[in-house]
Amino acid sequence: MKKSYAKWFKNLFIFTFFVVLSTSKLNAQTSDSLANPEREFKNTIRFNVTNPLIFGGKSLIFGYERILKNNKSFSINIGQAALPNLENGFSDEFREKTVLSQGGFHISGDYRFYLSKINKYSAPRGVYIGPYYSYNRYNKGHDWEYTEEGTSDTKLINSDLSLKIQQVGFELGISLFFGNGFSVDLILLGPGVAKYKVKAEVGGNITDEERELFLEKLNQALKDKFPGYSGTVGDGDGEFEKTGYRSTTSLGYRYMINLGYRF
Repeated sequence: MKKSYAKWFKNLFIFTFFVVLSTSKLNAQTSDSLANPEREFKNTIRFNVTNPLIFGGKSLIFGYERILKNNKSFSINIGQAALPNLENGFSDEFREKTVLSQGGFHISGDYRFYLSKINKYSAPRGVYIGPYYSYNRYNKGHDWEYTEEGTSDTKLINSDLSLKIQQVGFELGISLFFGNGFSVDLILLGPGVAKYKVKAEVGGNITDEERELFLEKLNQALKDKFPGYSGTVGDGDGEFEKTGYRSTTSLGYRYMINLGYRF
């Protein structure tokens, strides 16, 4: 059964909700049983576990957070990004044959305000809000086998896709603390504005109609993987050439789980 990004998001959000409840109770019990004063942490290194789950094991992002005065902090995240497997967004007509090349890059940052009026502890523990910016670049080359519906004849299609996403917005999250410096950072909500820029090259012994069909399926696959993507390739907005650019601005959302260590 094919899974869309929306199903991944729903399952992860439900899982996160129960994690927050259980860890909050654990932290309350632990804090009540300890009389020693809280140790001060100003630095956190962390690993984003959400991206490998959604986009595959080649998407590896690490982050660093530094505490400032008055329960504020800034953080930066950097790492390699990988365009996820898009085959599940296609119909049975297009099957992935070979991945020829792939790569990508991610960098993001945010400025956090930890809400002292509702948090029991000082930063970096508790609920926070703040603005963020992120940039992602993806490149992937494919060979595909195309089988026209109702026939057994196959054709070879090659594609080269480049996708760039810039996003700014405002996030809500919670940072949880465990003994010996370990932490879980949960960004629960992050509405924003995302700008997508896509370049797609499609070749092979195929007709213009078959090329348009391929781009239509590609478009749908990207919609399933990237929230807010509104369709920029082969969407009927004018004649599509073999190489073309489109840009769009639409709502995007930010959600992630980070495992960290504080010192």
